[in-house]
Amino acid sequence: MSHLSSDSVLRADQISQTFGMNGSGLPVQALDRVSFTVSRGAFVVLVGPSGCGKTTLLRILAGLMPPTDGSAFLEGARIDGPHRQIGVVFQQANLMPWRSALVNITLPLELAGIAPRERQRRALALVEQVGLSGFADAFPAELSGGMAQRVAIARALVSQPEVLLMDEPFAALDALTRERLSLDMLRLWAATGQTILMVTHNISEAVLLADEVLVMSPRPGRIMARVAVPLSRPRTLDLLYSAELGALAGQVRAAIEHGGR
Repeated sequence: MSHLSSDSVLRADQISQTFGMNGSGLPVQALDRVSFTVSRGAFVVLVGPSGCGKTTLLRILAGLMPPTDGSAFLEGARIDGPHRQIGVVFQQANLMPWRSALVNITLPLELAGIAPRERQRRALALVEQVGLSGFADAFPAELSGGMAQRVAIARALVSQPEVLLMDEPFAALDALTRERLSLDMLRLWAATGQTILMVTHNISEAVLLADEVLVMSPRPGRIMARVAVPLSRPRTLDLLYSAELGALAGQVRAAIEHGGR
């Protein structure tokens, strides 16, 4: 079953981004007129070569950076800054070392002025959902990299945002932990109905997770291809070794290689 809907919730409209001078004294164009939409409830993955502007694009969509040109929209409203309906997970968990896992998760609710009892209730429910049972009172120094990322994911979800943006969330983890977290992420997404846009360098991981893979060109980044992933759900790790996933991964890889010529 696909979560794709015709109802667009996130939209990039002709987004370009240029940064200041490089070593040669010239400005660097990171993004060039990027346009796409993400349907409500979809799991969309963004791939492309290193330096193509994937992280820059995600930061613009999160409202953390204004674009040089173009606009980003959430539910038809322009994104002009950080938005409570947009959760963000970065490559590093960035947890507060003096707060337990549970209290790290409650931070967005605390900042929003939610009552302590409600903060605790919501955070404890997510502790179970993201696979942190037994670790609610652990501090970041006592957590593995995978556990720390689970805390970061729960922290991003605790405000129940409409959209979750994820920037290489599993990149710093070993292969087995990465696979486990990928499956947990699929289960969590199926349970919450969240709209997710995720960046990864791992093409097989992209196809395993996504309804659709967006392929970016080398810098300046543009959307070169959209590869639909019609694999049935729920998905398992066995799919990684299937001919169907291999063929789709080949399509994505060919699009990336074609863009590099």
